[in-house]
Amino acid sequence: MKRVSQLTALALFCGLASSSMAADMPHSLTLAQLQAQQGAVIDTRISAFYNGWPQTLSAPSGHEPAALNLSASWLGAMRDDQLSGWAKQHHLTPATAIALYGSEADSQAVKARLEKAGFTHVSRLSDALQAPDRLQRLPHFEQLVYPQWIHQLQHGKQVNAAPSGDWKVIEAGWGAPKFYLLNHIPGAGYIDTNEVESEPLWNKVADNALKAMLAKHGIRHDTTVILYGRDVYAAARVAQIMLYAGVKDVRILDGGWKSWSDASLPVERGTPAKVTPAADFGAPIPGQPQLMVDMEQARGMLHRQDASLVSIRSWPEFIGDTSGYSYIKPKGEIAGARWGHAGSDATHMEDFHNPDGTMRSADDIAAMWKTWNILPEQHVAFYCGTGWRASETFMYARAMGWKNVAVYDGGWYEWSSHPQNPITRGARGPERSR
Repeated sequence: MKRVSQLTALALFCGLASSSMAADMPHSLTLAQLQAQQGAVIDTRISAFYNGWPQTLSAPSGHEPAALNLSASWLGAMRDDQLSGWAKQHHLTPATAIALYGSEADSQAVKARLEKAGFTHVSRLSDALQAPDRLQRLPHFEQLVYPQWIHQLQHGKQVNAAPSGDWKVIEAGWGAPKFYLLNHIPGAGYIDTNEVESEPLWNKVADNALKAMLAKHGIRHDTTVILYGRDVYAAARVAQIMLYAGVKDVRILDGGWKSWSDASLPVERGTPAKVTPAADFGAPIPGQPQLMVDMEQARGMLHRQDASLVSIRSWPEFIGDTSGYSYIKPKGEIAGARWGHAGSDATHMEDFHNPDGTMRSADDIAAMWKTWNILPEQHVAFYCGTGWRASETFMYARAMGWKNVAVYDGGWYEWSSHPQNPITRGARGPERSR
């Protein structure tokens, strides 16, 4: 009994001490006060607002300096170990002073989850979003649209970063539109990825075929095209090729179809509406040939400090444990390529995604790339097996403001089919690619 009472007393003491520590924490802090404590700011809003979309037509744009994004909407998809991993990655400890901002409900939800994970110094940021000049944003956040923006645009509402002329919403996917027929964004068209790439290597189709495809879908150089897919990289593949062709304003739905479904917005079913073909594209094709590099250009980018040929393949693919594809037999990697991360296998891109499938923060992506000497001032060309994953990272880099980015269309499929091309296998670090 004596031992039980001692343990009970100790537990009571620890509880009181914890309550006392929490009570000592101010309910709110200004950014200056938090910075003086070398604390961390967390934005609890959805990633679209964090990236730069204003919450209303006249609201400020962006996030507080160096803020992390931990959206309350992700919490249901994050296990405790994933949250702990996220905190560790961002160097947060139980002793870190943390200040949250966002709606009251979102901030309370994130606060409760952080406290459950052991973070006791959690308060509110009292001056959040009150100094527009200090806010940070993606240089081209408008290239990653969000579901409510599309919904408002379709209903004739005034929206930020509105298309300057005609616009279309189009779903992109491989093969027949079997999922599209069941449910899709109201009014959306459909593009089969076989219309933009072809065998034997699944490279981009010839420019004349690309011109015919755009005309068929009623797309001119000045049409704003908003693409989404059941897989984000399907939409990104079509988007990147359209940009190469010369369509000036191509955007993708961040998070793809899942983000629309999660938002519980209206859907429709059935076949696409009949499209009036475009009489002409209105500009030469390709309008931006520099957005694609061929095999010789890719070879010329190897082992340079002012350029990076970047593999967007899983680590098992990069070190040669697997080719990643049933139809690609050779295993290995382009010798001298730098690893840009991807996901667990050839069909996943977790390294670039938030828990809801939207684009991970630009700071996280840039830090991941910097480790492998992939830098924004370089000429950067992304590749994967056949171009889909590479196109997704291309679209993210473009939104991040990286100015000289491209896709090596042939990728590992083309490179590995030429025996004279240098390849490598085995685990290695960034120093081997310099």
